[in-house]
Parts: sequence; C-alpha cells; structure tokens
Amino acid sequence: MKMSDVVSNAFSMPLTSPAYPKGPYRFVNREFLVITYRTDLEALRAVVPEPLQVDEPIVKFEFIRMPDSTGFGDYTEAGQVIPVSFQGRKGGYVHAMFLNDGSPIAGGREIWGFPKKLAQPSLRVEQDTLVGTLDLGSVRLATGTMGYKHQTLDGESLRAGLEAPSFLLKIIPHVDCTPRICELVEYSLTDLTIKGAWAGPAGLELFAHALAPVSALPVREVLSATHILTDLTLGLGKVVHDYLG
Repeated sequence: MKMSDVVSNAFSMPLTSPAYPKGPYRFVNREFLVITYRTDLEALRAVVPEPLQVDEPIVKFEFIRMPDSTGFGDYTEAGQVIPVSFQGRKGGYVHAMFLNDGSPIAGGREIWGFPKKLAQPSLRVEQDTLVGTLDLGSVRLATGTMGYKHQTLDGESLRAGLEAPSFLLKIIPHVDCTPRICELVEYSLTDLTIKGAWAGPAGLELFAHALAPVSALPVREVLSATHILTDLTLGLGKVVHDYLG
C-alpha cells in the first residue's frame, strides 16, 4: 500500500477494516431514563474542567436504550452528565459513560472524546416500574427506578434540553503517553423527534468501585425523573478549546 493510499483511506483503526463507519449516526427508538439529583458542589468542581463552569450541585444519571443505531447496532448505555455553562451558554458535560458494545466505545472515544468504558447497563420494564441498572463485571454500580408512565409530559417542553450543546474532554495520548490531543469538544443532537415523554416517582442508588467512581458524585436528593422515547441524529462535533494550543 502506498503512503498516499494510507492517507486517503485512514479513518479509524484498523486501517483496512475500521471498527465503525463514518457518521453522522441516526438512532431510532432511542429511549432515555434520566434521573436528576442533587450532589455536592465541591465534588462537581473537582471533576469538571475549565473553561466549563458549574453553577449548581446537579447531576443527571442517564440510562439509554438504543435498539437501532446507524453503524453501531443495538446497545445500552448509562452514565453521568453534569449541567454546565460555557461562554454564557447552558449545556451538559459528559462525565462518565458505560456501555456494552465495542463499536460505539471505539467510535465515541476516537471521534468525539466520549468517556466510554465497557460495562453492562440495562433499561427495562419490570411490572409497574422502569428499571435501569449498571454493572461492571459482578459489581453493581447503579440502580435507578421510576414509576412507569405515571404522568404524560409535553414532549416539546423537553426539546430545548435535548438539543442543548454537550461538552466532552477529548484526550488522545502520544506514543510516549504524553497528551497528543487534549481538547474540549462540543456536539448536539439534531433531527429530533420526541415520540413520548413521561414523569414519575424515582429512586437512585450509586455504589463505590475503584475503576468506575460514579458514587464520587453522591446522591443527596433525587429531584426528578423523565422517561423519553425519541428518534434523533448524533451530530459530529467541533473543537471549542485546545488545552495544548
């Protein structure tokens, strides 16, 4: 293979059979359970990088079921998103994500900088309860529950929150383990159709783990929970701050 061929074909690894196709990526029947809780402000400030700003001690724990996604297939995800502001705009900082499929782990980390790790999340209905769980091996990391469709919400009232910008810290190491890329990346969800939205009583438990410290942002009070069914497109990102530049 000529050097020019390497450059023209380079997209992802491996060169001759990339782990995922090029985006953007469309999701059909993407289902969210989002439990919003109050935590400790100093704990948030210890993990959110400047120039993002934390204004209140709030975290959103998300369980996301994705049965039909372009290039990535069928998988489930869970993690923590922290409401932040950047240059006067409100958005969310994606702090931790855990999922059960190698292709979106590779694509999410390499393209945008999603902080994805391999684990075993699930989102399911058990009789009258929507249940989200997150396990790493045999260890439980999180359990979230919500009364199933207790209150119907106006889906359009949630649109602004879903379409708000999200921020990621993308880190790619050099061969000597120094940072080759260290950037703040912004992305948004587009072409959004909200098929249904509901609220209900909720509970959330987080458990300690040395390699997945979700409980370092402890649950002080559950504030709300929403269950949302959508179709959407995950747009490609843009760099809004270069830490090495």
